Parts: sequence; C-alpha cells; structure tokens
Amino acid sequence: MGINSDVIRRIPPPGWLAAAVGAQLILTRGVRPTIRSAVTAGLIVGGAGIMAFTAAAELRRRGTTITPEHPEQVTALVTAGPFGLTRNPIYLAFASVLVAHAVLRRSPAALLPTAAFVAVIDRVQIPAEERALHQKFGQRYEAYRRAVPRWIGLPRR
Repeated sequence: MGINSDVIRRIPPPGWLAAAVGAQLILTRGVRPTIRSAVTAGLIVGGAGIMAFTAAAELRRRGTTITPEHPEQVTALVTAGPFGLTRNPIYLAFASVLVAHAVLRRSPAALLPTAAFVAVIDRVQIPAEERALHQKFGQRYEAYRRAVPRWIGLPRR
C-alpha cells in the first residue's frame, strides 16, 4: 500500500528539502569538502539564493501568497522576474541547493535525494498548484503554462 498524494502534500516543500539534506548527510558521512567543492557549491547556492529571493519579492510585490500549502489562496498570477524563466523558481532554487550540497560533499550518491525531492515536488506539489492556478486564472494561466517551462531547460507540460 503506497502513500497517497494528500499525505505527501501535507508536508510542505521546505520539509521535503530538509529531509533531502538529511539523507544527503547520511549518504556522505565522513566526506569532507575541498576548497574547490566549497567555492563551486557557494556559487550554486548564491545563484539559487538570488532566484529564490527575487521570486519571493515578486510574489510579495504582487500581494499574493508565498506559501504553497494552500495553493487556492493565490490572488495573482505572477509571470515577471524569475517566473518568466521557470514557473517554479523557488523549487528550482531548492533543488539547486541540494545539487550544491552534493557538489560540496563531492558525492554523486548525494544526488539521489535531490532526484527524490524533484520527483515529489514535480509529481505531487506542483500539479496541485497548477490545478489551483488553472481554476483561478483559466486561459491566462494556460497561456503562461505554454510559454514558460515548469523547470528550466525541460520540455513544457
């Protein structure tokens, strides 16, 4: 018997991020960063931080919710700033932080929790948000969805 998506959705994305970081730490016990891995990871985290900060600022500027637990509470369709590159810039930033941590720890195995995080967000959290956005904004959202990818560099869905 599998866990249904309602149970998974009760855990907010930052909770999944924390679980993935914890799994990465377990997988990389005893592995120490190098100067090179630290600098590279720092650059990735810096880019992720800029993306997350500018996305959150754009959501606040438009007066809509930043918390994904209740997507029905959205009040504005935000398409500017990083939302013009990806429909999910904050989730992309979270995934980037996990990639950075794998780079820091110099561990391909640490990418496994990253893939699990992306799978949960992509298959459970984002579809719930997309349904709510479609219900609220209809054709405007569908046009945005056709124009901007869910994740950068991946085909549009």
